Amino acid sequence: MYDIVLIPGDGIGTEITESVTSILDSAGVDINWINCKAGETAQKEMDNPLPEETIEAIKKYRIVLKGPLATPVGAGFRSINVALRQKFDLYSNIRPAKSLPNIESPYREVDIVLFRENTQGLYIGKEHWVDEHQQHAESIAVVTRDASEKIITAAFEYAKKHGRKKVSLVHKANILKLTTGLFLKIGKEISENYPSIEFEDLIVDNMAMQMVLRPQQFDVIVTTNLFGDILSDLASGLVGGLGVTGAANIGENAAMFEAVHGSAPDIAGQNKANPTALLFSALMMLEYLEEFRKAERIRSAVYTVLQDHKEVCTQDIGGQGTTQSYTDAICKLLRD
Repeated sequence: MYDIVLIPGDGIGTEITESVTSILDSAGVDINWINCKAGETAQKEMDNPLPEETIEAIKKYRIVLKGPLATPVGAGFRSINVALRQKFDLYSNIRPAKSLPNIESPYREVDIVLFRENTQGLYIGKEHWVDEHQQHAESIAVVTRDASEKIITAAFEYAKKHGRKKVSLVHKANILKLTTGLFLKIGKEISENYPSIEFEDLIVDNMAMQMVLRPQQFDVIVTTNLFGDILSDLASGLVGGLGVTGAANIGENAAMFEAVHGSAPDIAGQNKANPTALLFSALMMLEYLEEFRKAERIRSAVYTVLQDHKEVCTQDIGGQGTTQSYTDAICKLLRD
């Protein structure tokens, strides 16, 4: 039995975590869920968006499945997602984007895995006011050799382990010569240790265009934090959106698997939420635990439902069903 921290999150979080845990149970995955709170829900109930009890549970059990957390825009507490990544040095954000059966998209045969450095860059929000009237603000991007080496090596090791042919490093070294220039320099150095894997580098604006023109040319992508945040959402859009792509955040001593879409409070409690993104994140968790066979059984059941039972799927992916009907159909296939 695995002891795993479960953070349902905000908005639709409770509904989709209930769906995913029931699917894992139907597949025979033996998990003892350690329920914890974070985000807006924790702020309202405990006056703390990241309670000490949650931090201690993650320290103890080291694996987390997390639903979406709401982050106030422009004011209020800072992103708990970012805080957790930094607190536990979850330096590797892994976002697969793979074409799915019967999901509407103009693209076919997309199979991209994006590695995003998760603890540095502009995304960490290291900002300050320059003047006392708050009319001039500055942000600082941090890039270090240590963090860059870890994420780039992780991308190459993934490619090697999974038989991937190419790693594409994305940067803006023509303008940001020190920060992303360092990232590019380290990428070139590390690529020499993997002669069987093709290596290329692309400037981020060209990369965005190339991903839209012909995404099939890309295999494994590695980049800095902010560029990765943007490009991973773009990659999700190529295969149907954030509702059908999972994500992992992995460090040396902990791992967190999460849906990266929003908490969708406008449809919370209405049985409309699509649990696929969190489910695919949970499958990444099973693979992290080396439960490959069970992960593949669940993935196969999802593909069968998408292909042959579209009517039970949620409306956002073209069905006429509900969270419950979609969940029940997957569970039935697993039990049968």
